[in-house]
Amino acid sequence: MRVLVTGGAGFIGSHIVAELLHHGHEPTVLDVRPPDPATPAGVPWHRADIRDPGALRRAVRGADAVCHQAARVGLGKDFADAPGYVSVNDHGTALLLAAMADAGVERLVLAGSMVVYGEGRYECAAHGPVRPGPRDPGLLAAGSFEPPCPSCGTPLVPGLVTEDAPADPRNVYATTKLAQEHLAASWARATGGRATSLRYHNVYGDRMPRDTPYAGVASFFRSALEAGRAPRVFEDGGQRRDFVHVADVAAANAAALAVLAERPPGTLRAYNVGSGEQRTVGEMARALADAHGGPAPLVTGEYRLGDVRHITASPARALAELDWTPRVAFAPGMRAFATAPLRAASPAGTGTDAGGVGPQPRLNHG
Repeated sequence: MRVLVTGGAGFIGSHIVAELLHHGHEPTVLDVRPPDPATPAGVPWHRADIRDPGALRRAVRGADAVCHQAARVGLGKDFADAPGYVSVNDHGTALLLAAMADAGVERLVLAGSMVVYGEGRYECAAHGPVRPGPRDPGLLAAGSFEPPCPSCGTPLVPGLVTEDAPADPRNVYATTKLAQEHLAASWARATGGRATSLRYHNVYGDRMPRDTPYAGVASFFRSALEAGRAPRVFEDGGQRRDFVHVADVAAANAAALAVLAERPPGTLRAYNVGSGEQRTVGEMARALADAHGGPAPLVTGEYRLGDVRHITASPARALAELDWTPRVAFAPGMRAFATAPLRAASPAGTGTDAGGVGPQPRLNHG
């Protein structure tokens, strides 16, 4: 299969290119960056911005499918970043889909994100499943980080989110990722195309970008350790996440492509792509620090209103329908990542979607 990989020079995209070659496909890359030493020889390359209509028309010509990974990622610096996120993630996606429609390309795998859910699934002992409201700055400043039941105020028990949960994006990045899914669904209905959105959890692994305002939390901690600094853990470190290795994410993309032709035309199907292991941000920081040889993490109590407390989701649908199984467990994955090579960040925070949260310099200290 001839597959265009947008963002194919990025963190996840470069792994997807290698995975596609392993399965006998013929990948082509569109990216703002030139090929680097990690790029397999002979892969056709279009060096262009995702918002370049002419380059998109040339890149999709002759493709059987597209893996759309190019995106501006993370939480960014502040709301002034909003136009950039919308321009790259949503306008860029619309231009890509228009080029695909013109060229008759009918298969799409989209780099989605678990951030579209907002807060995860919660249960109250008295009221059953509930959805917490916006985070209260007063409670956060007082060091009370767990969301209370909106009806009775008692503590909630977090659980796993499934793909049919209502979307509730809590920041600009999350909003653009949900808009990408809506655009892809509209494209599928209008053209008879078939689309899959892989909602990545917190992706980590070798070739992750170094510390920038747009990097994921795993990269932020790893960069600090490399510089001899203690990883700074926000809140109390108890935030629950699912850290999934980039090799497993690349394999999920190949698996999604393999079954995409079997999907009904005119539809989009979403899948959670995670390890299935619930871990806290504090656990991840400690695992990295231990494997790297210190320094130990520093729990700061700082917080960001754009963050959510807990978000872990069930990968059961992906396991059942894509014949995909994550293979890299948390402990060995973090040991390997502690010394894995990192890379320079993509221009202006664009690159492959890592599904994570970034450091965001403007902090709330209480």
